[in-house]
Amino acid sequence: MVGDFRVFNIYTIPERYQIPRIHETLTQFSQAKLITAMDDLRDFHQNVLTDNAKRLLRIIVHCGIFEYQRTPFGIKNAPSHYQRIMNTIFPEELSEGWLIINIDDIIVCSETWENHLTRLERVLQKRVQVYMKISLKKCHFAYSELKALGNFVSGLSLGIDKNQVAAVLLKPMPQTKKEMQSFLGFAFYYRQHIKDFKKFPNPCINYVTNKQSMK
Repeated sequence: MVGDFRVFNIYTIPERYQIPRIHETLTQFSQAKLITAMDDLRDFHQNVLTDNAKRLLRIIVHCGIFEYQRTPFGIKNAPSHYQRIMNTIFPEELSEGWLIINIDDIIVCSETWENHLTRLERVLQKRVQVYMKISLKKCHFAYSELKALGNFVSGLSLGIDKNQVAAVLLKPMPQTKKEMQSFLGFAFYYRQHIKDFKKFPNPCINYVTNKQSMK
C-alpha cells in the first residue's frame, strides 16, 4: 500500500541535517586498497515510527484506516533523519575516517587485509546490536575497485560510471527548463571529470533562471 504524502510534506518542517557531499566523501578513498560497499535492506523501512508519527501518516481508504509501523518512502525528512540515525550508530568509525555513510550506502575502506577484516567486524557487530539488516545481493566485499556513489573508485583513481554517460548521450538536447535542470544536475555531479567545466554552465543556468533564452 502506497501513500501520497505531497500535502503532508508541504507542512513538514525540514530537518536541517547535513547529508555528506559526494565529492568531499570520495576523497576518503585516496589511500584505500580494499573497499567494501554494503546496502541497507529496505532502507527507511528499518526505522520504527513513533506513535505520533504513525498517527500523522495514517492512510484512509474505502476499506478502513491503516497506519505505517515503519518509515515509508516519500517522506520529506526521511533521508536526513536516516543519515542522522546512521551517524549516531557509528560516531567512532566515522571520526576515524575509514567509514563512509551516505544515507543507506555504507562503505568501509582499508589499506590492509587485516585492518579490513577488523573494521568489517566492528561495523557488522554494531548493526547486529541495533537490528539493522543488509541486502547481501547488493553488497560487495573487499574489492580493490568498485562502483560506489555513482563513481568507479579505488585508492588509485576515480572514474565516471560509463553507463550514466551513455544514457545522457542518447538523450536529445534539452528543450525545456525541466530537461535542462536534469542535465545540469548530471553535469554538476560529474564536473570534476569534465574539462573546462567552468566555461560552459552559465548559459544553461541563465536559461533556467529566465536570464537567457534557449538558442
